[in-house]
Amino acid sequence: MAEENKTVAAPAVELKKTDAKPEAKPAAAAQPAAAAAAKPAAKPAAKPAAAKKERLILDVAYQPQVKTARTARSLMLDVIIALIPSVIVAVVQYGFYPLAVIAISMASAAFFEWGYRKLLKKSNTVGDLSACLTGMLLALTLPSNTPLWIPVIGTFFAIVVVKQLYGGIGKNFLNPALAGRAFLLASYGTFLSGKFAVPASLAKAGVDGATMATPLAELYGGSALSSTVTVKNLLLGATPGCIGELSVIAILMGAAYLLAAGVITWHIPVSFVGTVAALTVIFGREGYSNVSWMLLNLCSGSMLFGACFMATDYASSPLTPGGQIIYGIGCGIMVVLIRYFGGYPEGTTYAILLMNVCAWSIDKLFRRRQLGGYSRGDQQIIDKAAKYSRLAKEYSEKAGDLK
Repeated sequence: MAEENKTVAAPAVELKKTDAKPEAKPAAAAQPAAAAAAKPAAKPAAKPAAAKKERLILDVAYQPQVKTARTARSLMLDVIIALIPSVIVAVVQYGFYPLAVIAISMASAAFFEWGYRKLLKKSNTVGDLSACLTGMLLALTLPSNTPLWIPVIGTFFAIVVVKQLYGGIGKNFLNPALAGRAFLLASYGTFLSGKFAVPASLAKAGVDGATMATPLAELYGGSALSSTVTVKNLLLGATPGCIGELSVIAILMGAAYLLAAGVITWHIPVSFVGTVAALTVIFGREGYSNVSWMLLNLCSGSMLFGACFMATDYASSPLTPGGQIIYGIGCGIMVVLIRYFGGYPEGTTYAILLMNVCAWSIDKLFRRRQLGGYSRGDQQIIDKAAKYSRLAKEYSEKAGDLK
């Protein structure tokens, strides 16, 4: 039994020894591996730091960097909402035909923008609603009885020629909707400037005929004003005219919404309208009191609509507050000059387009002082200080020689 125990115990000891040998080998092998891993670790440690530093140097962006919750889509949507009161007044006065004009104009504008960018393999920008807004604004500057093919041609010129050929949204130097209207006036003037449809409110009041002249055409046509041209009718929209310019109250409601939403500021509309009011009340017109002549000029035509919705276009108007005031004053002066001395009774379209061309130079005059820089006046002060310092040094040297 003792021998059996020894023989049985011996393998057990041998097994333990064999089990211990493989356990010692990995421990011994781990030391050179750790030492080998520790030696080259110092060299590549500098590479991630250098790469990180290089990434920081190359990580640049255009200035200024401004973070805001507003997007181009939200801005365009706010303007579309602000135009709804004017659309409602047009539907009340002329029925649903103006809605068809607006819908075709918006759809064709979106289609031309999509097609142009698709053809040139650019990103699709129809979703920002800028093309839809351009089509809507163009439609609101057209008469209510405009043929449905007219806005299609106008939107093609506005979107493709004026907007997309210059790079798209934010890069056009002219207001696309007004440029499209000017193109239509030059090409198809008989459809846009003539007799306008009689509003429903005037037809119920007993006005005969299917068409009539606009109040602005009567004001500058040399004939006596009809009894329907009153400030009250102009405020409520009971007058013939383009789709978006009928009611002064509707336009002011939209402008108030844009001001409250922070989409526009007061500088351009107030300076624009204020200039027209000041000039018309000063120069007046024979047969009218100065105040009544001023009120009729402010409430008739598309001047108020253009001051609130067209002249305030971001891309084609100045950015600085001082520049916006000068821009608005220039628009008002051009409107009065065209109305008084031009052969066209309405001068808002061409007045704004002419001032669009001057917007960059106006902004240059009111360019803000950059951080760390100095203006021309500061440079003159610096030059004078250097001159006086030099003179004082020369005087002190001469005084020392005398001693």
